[in-house]
Amino acid sequence: MIRFTPPAVENEQFINFGAALAENAVRFADKPAVILPDRQVTWAEFGALVARVAGRLAKEGIGRGSFVATLAENSLENVVIYCATLAVGACIVPLPFSATPEALVRMVADSRAALLFASPAQRAVAEGLGAPQVLDLATLLDWAAATDPIPAAGIAPEDLFNIIYSSGTTGLPKGILHDHRFRSRQLSRVTRFGLNETSRLIISTPIYSNTTLFGMLPTLMLGATLVVMPKFNTVEFLRLSQDHRVTHAILVPVQYMRLMAEPTFGDYDLSSYECKFSTSAPLPGRLIAQIMARWPGNLIEVYGMTEGGISSALNCAAFPDKWDTVGRPGEGVDMRVIDEAGQELPQGAFGELVGRGPSMMPAYHNLPDKTAELFWQDAEGRHFIRSGDMGRIDEDGFIHLMDRKKDMIISGGFNIYAADLEAALRQHPEVADAAVIAVPSEAWGETPLGVVVLAEGATVTAAELRDWANARLGKTQRLSDVVLMEALPRSEIGKVLKRDLRAPYWQGRA
Repeated sequence: MIRFTPPAVENEQFINFGAALAENAVRFADKPAVILPDRQVTWAEFGALVARVAGRLAKEGIGRGSFVATLAENSLENVVIYCATLAVGACIVPLPFSATPEALVRMVADSRAALLFASPAQRAVAEGLGAPQVLDLATLLDWAAATDPIPAAGIAPEDLFNIIYSSGTTGLPKGILHDHRFRSRQLSRVTRFGLNETSRLIISTPIYSNTTLFGMLPTLMLGATLVVMPKFNTVEFLRLSQDHRVTHAILVPVQYMRLMAEPTFGDYDLSSYECKFSTSAPLPGRLIAQIMARWPGNLIEVYGMTEGGISSALNCAAFPDKWDTVGRPGEGVDMRVIDEAGQELPQGAFGELVGRGPSMMPAYHNLPDKTAELFWQDAEGRHFIRSGDMGRIDEDGFIHLMDRKKDMIISGGFNIYAADLEAALRQHPEVADAAVIAVPSEAWGETPLGVVVLAEGATVTAAELRDWANARLGKTQRLSDVVLMEALPRSEIGKVLKRDLRAPYWQGRA
């Protein structure tokens, strides 16, 4: 089996996640560990819950080498089962409830999960997924109440931590494996930006998303306080931030867009904020400017892959002249650019970004061929992970993203990057959101189409917007048309579903 081997880290201190939670339960006994809108538990209470549920899992035969799946929205019980599974030495498999039942069936079979914990809202779907045993997550604490707690299991760095599945609609979504070394090393990325044991971090995206885990896991490792939103809502997010003196947040760009458009944003005291993180898609420069002007604390844009290897961060306060980039590679990360033939390109050239760093997945689960396709080797034979993103690295080492390789538009033989066209459309004061896709063209093979969401009160027409954008674009980049929509289709973590936008235009074509 092909496995990625990440570079060694000098003077590395490996963290056993379950043992760290147990230590935090003693060190920070009376401090809140997890806060929800309607309840909160101290670290002593949280540690006891995790140890007791781990004991019940062990009684059910779950341990090292086992897999436990969840299908649930954010809740205290979901955080507890996630942590207890890891504490007993098993691998946690948080399933994306946004996926189709057909895809979920394949994920359950692929993961070989012995237990599947489902929330009441997901129970009916869960019963049809073929898991050996489906349990009610809402009654998790009662299920484990009569069981003796157990200490955290011993863990090796190579032991599996989690499987994260993409929420694909056809075939088997790839299961991205993370081991304990991967998660232990990620802690340093977040602590560089001020997260520590006194912090309070809020999560509002689903726990099955690596965006959420990027903030949630370090918060729990450090013994800080985790504020959990079951579902994102702008007013509730602002209320929780104010009431619980939140210091850090992990959000995706569409959430920032909605918060900046929230009429009551200025009514809330957000002075406790020290830093916000943004992941999953690039932040437009105009949006960064609004956040930096209106929201206390710094903003860090994080670019990376769930698979690892690729990793950069933009410190928006330190580099106001680089807001059109996704920052520079993180510590220990080596990022390069290659062409279609896999040849390395010089600095400044456009191509596919590849990366190698301390945090790299060992493999795709049960997919050795897909794992092999993902890596690129340099002249010294070292493995780099291919991002599928097109971009360049400028003279200062900052990364400029252009597009997903598969989303690049080839019109009349010219490569057109949708990101350039989307940036032009977003400059119009009456545009709230924009995406550009390829549609069929008899003359050019395919041609760019702009899909736009107008700001409230806008009066510009689609034709006027097309002409306005084209006047600012190169001759080979021009939009064939612009269509208006009330909202762009997005995934649970805010990524624009371009395949859904393209589908009506390409149906019936080979």
